[in-house]
Amino acid sequence: MVKVIASSVRKGNVLDLDGRLAVVMHAENIHPGKGTPVTHLELRRIADGVKLVERYRTTDQVERAYLDEKDYNFLYEDDMGYNFMQPETFDQITIPKDVVGDQGQWLQEGMTCLVSLHEGNPISIELPQRVTFEIVEADPVVKGQTASSSYKPAKLSNGARVMVPPHIGAGTRVVVMTADGSYVERAKD
Repeated sequence: MVKVIASSVRKGNVLDLDGRLAVVMHAENIHPGKGTPVTHLELRRIADGVKLVERYRTTDQVERAYLDEKDYNFLYEDDMGYNFMQPETFDQITIPKDVVGDQGQWLQEGMTCLVSLHEGNPISIELPQRVTFEIVEADPVVKGQTASSSYKPAKLSNGARVMVPPHIGAGTRVVVMTADGSYVERAKD
């Protein structure tokens, strides 16, 4: 275990709270006009899945757990969860759907993800920042819309909905941010 200041804690970090491990789901530093700045953390206890909300002064010390982080390639999804393979040893692991959460919609076959393990159990997963998908359906362009700030809804090949610029149509491959599902650019392939 290593002690770090609360303001340096980020999403995906694993903290030791009185001997129980909890993964950070959301971290926010709040600086009010008056008073002491605080760090607001939403955590999920790994052992039982209970959600916790903690507030620390930004200078408070918290214990960060040491984890074994390895790259794994995504294989497929089944009833048990998401199946991954370690490329060097070919060891396969299944990560439960509640660990992956809503990031699961961005997984693609063969995608390399950073998996954090504690005593051999998967605790959290980090996807690449950007993924490329094909648009399967897009609303038609409304005549008279200016191209500067107008976006239209589109549906990706994985079923997710994103907002894209008017010039993007069905069949176009686009790059999307995995953190919030926002459109970045047209794919260059």
